[in-house]
Amino acid sequence: MKAYVFPGQGAQFVGMGKDLYLEIEDAKILFEKANEILGFRISDLMFAGTDEDLRQTKITQPSIFIHSVITYLFKKTDEKPDMVAGHSLGEFSALVAAGALSFEDGLKLVSARANAMQEACEAQPSTMAAVLGLDNESVEKICAAINEVVVPANYNSPGQIVISGSNEGVNQACEALKGAGAKRALPLKVGGAFHSPLMEPARIKLAQAIENTHFNKPVCKIYQNATAMGSDDPDMIKKNLIDQLTAPVKWAQSVEYMVNDGANAFIECGPGNVLCGLINKINPDSETIKL
Repeated sequence: MKAYVFPGQGAQFVGMGKDLYLEIEDAKILFEKANEILGFRISDLMFAGTDEDLRQTKITQPSIFIHSVITYLFKKTDEKPDMVAGHSLGEFSALVAAGALSFEDGLKLVSARANAMQEACEAQPSTMAAVLGLDNESVEKICAAINEVVVPANYNSPGQIVISGSNEGVNQACEALKGAGAKRALPLKVGGAFHSPLMEPARIKLAQAIENTHFNKPVCKIYQNATAMGSDDPDMIKKNLIDQLTAPVKWAQSVEYMVNDGANAFIECGPGNVLCGLINKINPDSETIKL
């Protein structure tokens, strides 16, 4: 069985999607539709903007969504996926691929999410850090013992966890984690504390947008970040999508569930190949393909 997977923030690069725009007329039409929906020419920033442009959350997230969905629509080889999943933002791309959301509604939600997250980041300075070489339980215990906001945010692969929280909380956690034997604890260049309690204002705003959007029953199960388990129930999908903003991304666990449910090939759609690398670490027996 084939699982289509979609990347999240951090996979962007200048020039992303330009080949699709130039080579495929129907793809060009979708890019122009995206420009119209957003009210500015995001395609220009994707194709010829600066790294700084693409690092702004309100630009990054729609850009990756647009690239990922258009890549899927015009490069996929299967009529429909057997299962889908996305890392953080990628969950919206996955929902479009599975037919739960239209491209237009997906982009509107991604834009609302990005703007709400950027506002939350600007309201309270915060950050994230990558932790290498410690088990999940050790990272969870150390974060819980710190009297600042700091939590595990991404369970990316065995021995690779991202933590998220206030600047002071993440700094204290990094020192404690290195003292506990972490090979590395590296601050990340991100806009704020994604997937932590500090995203609560953004979660409230996104919840309203999601509740006002129509979701179809998807053609296959989507394995969602908040629970790691597969679902094809629109109401449950909405709930998990809302919870995702303040809950950790259970990526390693999601891949394990997909493998247990029969996935033996993972096809990454969108910029970069980060997910292929993570999947190779989580389950080396699985085939990984980059579209």
